[in-house]
Amino acid sequence: MTKTILCYGDSITWGYNPNDGTRFSPKDRWPCILEQALDGRARVIDEALNGRTVATDDPSHPNRNGLAMLSPLLEAHAPLDIVLIMLGTNDSAPSYGLTPGRIAMNCSALIRTVRSTLPGIGFAAPAIVLMAPPLLGALSAEMALFYAGGETTSKGLADAYRTTAEYFGCHFFDAGTAVQASATDGVHLDPQEQRKLALAVKDIVEPLL
Repeated sequence: MTKTILCYGDSITWGYNPNDGTRFSPKDRWPCILEQALDGRARVIDEALNGRTVATDDPSHPNRNGLAMLSPLLEAHAPLDIVLIMLGTNDSAPSYGLTPGRIAMNCSALIRTVRSTLPGIGFAAPAIVLMAPPLLGALSAEMALFYAGGETTSKGLADAYRTTAEYFGCHFFDAGTAVQASATDGVHLDPQEQRKLALAVKDIVEPLL
């Protein structure tokens, strides 16, 4: 039976083009590439939104609180076999005033929501992969308006997420070990990096299928 994977993410998963701010075509986004690489063994749902945070509200950018949106989206896409969560890039912005530990603790609320909503087959909890996002790179002038000063927070996410995943018995993957942010804006991924991320995630999810 074909499995179902949900990719819950922000603009990196959405496919934000660092060159002009448009959206990559589906074939150039890592969830679609992942589905193709799995060769029919899984349907991959791209559930991503620009500006989405782990659990923080932003009055200037409403409806981006990932925790607030997660439960109904899990139910909408159920049944699910695997939930991949990659959030935290936006939370690294200094305007939110969050430490890596605080962001990781907010991720724990996402994990609990997945398990309590029970969107899996037969109302079981699906497997969860908590993914640390790629590191911020050299920021463009536009991206620096929001992210400048958040580089240290970004660097601390992988260790904090790993600790959180281990505590909850989830799978963990550090996307920063496979890809790097575009030299164009220092935040998003170029097409070749989208592909590299998809193939790296394939190695993580294959044993879970």
